[in-house]
Amino acid sequence: MYNNLKIKDIPENERPKEKLLLYGAETLSNSELLAIILKTGTKGENVLALSTRLLSELEGLDGVLNASFDNITSIKGIKDGKASQILALAELFKRFKTLKSSDKKFKITSPNDVATLISGEMCGLKQEILKVIFLNTKNIIIGTKDIFKGTLNSSIVHPREIFKHAINKSSAKIIISHNHPSGDPTPSKEDINITVRIKECGSIIGIELIDHIIIGKENFISLKEKGFI
Repeated sequence: MYNNLKIKDIPENERPKEKLLLYGAETLSNSELLAIILKTGTKGENVLALSTRLLSELEGLDGVLNASFDNITSIKGIKDGKASQILALAELFKRFKTLKSSDKKFKITSPNDVATLISGEMCGLKQEILKVIFLNTKNIIIGTKDIFKGTLNSSIVHPREIFKHAINKSSAKIIISHNHPSGDPTPSKEDINITVRIKECGSIIGIELIDHIIIGKENFISLKEKGFI
């Protein structure tokens, strides 16, 4: 309706920023919120129209938050500056309530604690990543490290690499986690084999594997809860 108008020519109570100040951020659509972040449109297209088109071409908010720099800049009207704004927004979103969000010490008391901290950064990944979480004797996280990338199998996941970092961190315990890009966290036979192998190695070394969390798109599975640990 207002695609060809400048934002200043749109009725004041229908402009994104003014609506936010009047009615609250929760009343705005995704397009309106994105328009506030991008600030300006392009020649012949105001920022609200640009934001609507961006969401459409990237197939919604999920697509925007998981798009690469090349994906974003391939869209007409999106240059490096706006692409950088979108990527920064996406990274902040992924870090919210995750291990990267602050310097706070996190204590793990349940599989849900782990999933809450890592699902934001892992659920949208396009390839599998094996993350190791290092814990002290009180189950407080003292560090994390991404160990492997790509399809996981027992021939490439070497326990020595995991426990080398665990020893360097003076870890008493570890949790391993990886994502399933398909969105289905159901453990494969290889997932179970890897878990058993790492648990056995940890028992010999004296560093306990307390869980293996598999992250799906909207849920997770704990192999401890499933009885594999």
